[in-house]
Amino acid sequence: APSSALAPQLGSSAPSPERALGCPAEMLLVFPCPEFQDIFQTLFDKSDKWYFHSEDRGQEEVQTEPLELLWFALLWCPGWAGDALAGSALRTVRSDHLRKGQSLFSCASPFSSFCPEIFMNTISKGIVSNLAGERNAMILTDARCLPGTEGGGVYVKSQDGYYLAGLIVAPLCWKANEWVGLTLVCSVSCMFDAVRRILNGFDRGGKKVPFCPVSGHLPLANPGWQCLTRLLDAVALLQCGRVWGSGVIISPRLILTCRHVLGQASTVKVKIHLHSGSCLALTGTVLFATKENSAYDVAVVELEEDLLAVETPAVASGFSTGEDVCVIGYGVFGQRCGPSVTAGVLSAVITVDNQPVMLQTTCAVHAGASGGPVFRANSGELLGIVSSNARNNSAGATYPHLNFSFPITVLQPLLSAYDQVKDASAFEGLNKVSDRLRAVWRFQDTLSAPEKSKL
Repeated sequence: APSSALAPQLGSSAPSPERALGCPAEMLLVFPCPEFQDIFQTLFDKSDKWYFHSEDRGQEEVQTEPLELLWFALLWCPGWAGDALAGSALRTVRSDHLRKGQSLFSCASPFSSFCPEIFMNTISKGIVSNLAGERNAMILTDARCLPGTEGGGVYVKSQDGYYLAGLIVAPLCWKANEWVGLTLVCSVSCMFDAVRRILNGFDRGGKKVPFCPVSGHLPLANPGWQCLTRLLDAVALLQCGRVWGSGVIISPRLILTCRHVLGQASTVKVKIHLHSGSCLALTGTVLFATKENSAYDVAVVELEEDLLAVETPAVASGFSTGEDVCVIGYGVFGQRCGPSVTAGVLSAVITVDNQPVMLQTTCAVHAGASGGPVFRANSGELLGIVSSNARNNSAGATYPHLNFSFPITVLQPLLSAYDQVKDASAFEGLNKVSDRLRAVWRFQDTLSAPEKSKL
């Protein structure tokens, strides 16, 4: 592993490719991490058709008990005994101190067996997208990790350096026919505890076996945590039968979402997972939904009672291409877990008649995130409502990092009008749009003869 002085570049603190290739290792122990194993088997259902990369077999569908992902190895590298790193304490952070939205760095070696001079100890950056299991044994991050990074470290940066938070288990490749593009990580503190339990079990004399002394276990500061906590609480899980999606609470009684999340339903089950750990369960009525031929895929749900426990987000009045944004929604694991967070930038603002009508972001968006909010990272202002990611109908491939949202500036005047008259007809303007705007949302070139889009 790199030293605790890890920096996001190749440096003298990391073993050189030549030394790494020339150092034999002895297998000391193969072990499971029970907390990780439990939550993995809860979240990864065979019916979801998960696929992971395998160098030997290409892509392999995960079975009910994917043993290759649930076991870890402890190696002894005697050739490193005289290394400058020998004797230095490994600094770690306990996973129960991590928070969604916290920045992470991964250090691993994709394709290093092919060309170590290029790929050894490369760096990727992302955020904590989700946490699950006892003591947050499972960590999900949107840091881009490629095949070959399995076993690499994931770190949290503090003022005095980097702290190891977990080990990469696998880049998440495919779920059914949808590309995921996130990374699955196991908590290193849970792994160390599993090793200690095993080693102490072998000790007949009742003495504690020293293993991997650590410094730290610090509750690291996360400046944006309070803001993100408020935003997470404002995201709802909407369920209609076996179909679910996301929504954002924009008043004590109203939730914005997408029409396709609700289908033809007139009522919807609403769940809100609060950061305190409690879960609110309510029923909502579909107050308004756009017509199927409308350019805007929007619906408004009215709750059966006022929701006073959640602070509604502020609404943005403008957009800046390139600004940092985040998307929160119930994609990937859906109702089996709380909402996930992915980070990116506002990559494009599409306008018609000088008015924003579509937003694009680079955040990873998956099935189940439709209807979820796009927030401005530095202020928490609501920018838009996620409609979809992109799918190439010709190739059958999805692109989670290319997605489209409705600007909140389109919806805000209508919401204000409804607040005055309390009549759902205030939203009818969403069904009356120009042919040019309709062509934009059909991904058609408005300057040429109309033809069916591949997206």
